[in-house]
Amino acid sequence: MRKFFTKLVEIILQIIKVRTMKKVLFLTGDFTEDYETMVPFQMLEMVGYEVHAVCPDKKAGDTIKTAIHDFEGDQTYSEKPGHNFALNYSFKDVNVNDYSGLVIAGGRAPEYLRLNAKVIEIVKHFFAEDKPVAAICHGIQILTAAGVVKGRKLTAYPAVGPEVTLAGGEFQNIPVNGAFVDGNLVTSPAWPAHPAFIREFLKIMGATINL
Repeated sequence: MRKFFTKLVEIILQIIKVRTMKKVLFLTGDFTEDYETMVPFQMLEMVGYEVHAVCPDKKAGDTIKTAIHDFEGDQTYSEKPGHNFALNYSFKDVNVNDYSGLVIAGGRAPEYLRLNAKVIEIVKHFFAEDKPVAAICHGIQILTAAGVVKGRKLTAYPAVGPEVTLAGGEFQNIPVNGAFVDGNLVTSPAWPAHPAFIREFLKIMGATINL
């Protein structure tokens, strides 16, 4: 009986180890939105995921510049310099099979990140394998470029709405602090949605938080 319980404890510890070692790939780049990189990255690490923040042509230890986008009564968002963000993994070393989920930050970075062939391949892999994907604000521009939103319901920053429609997706006009879930995909309009955005991503990742 003692051997049985010893073995059972070993199995439980292995299960806990596997669960806590789930990896998330975090895609970002120069002039990404400050909050949309900093906050999700830190929130996901806080709950125990190993998060690899990467950018094409950059390696672990390199930094990216971020931009602060705010809503101050103008016809579009304002932009100010943000913090520098240190990447913790090298893009060239990314093996998509190592990751359980993908998160894509918004801001200006997606405009050029979607031109990178490997970025597109990475996104297609996560959709082909039905793995959890979370994209916020202009991050959805990478999804439309990858051709993975046709027939899907999703949201984005409103200015990206026409791209979603042209790519065959069904744009959802929701409050700026909301999140929309369609199967393995979580999307939000902008950084005010972080609580809902990460909460819904954790759900599709299979995580539970008991208070």
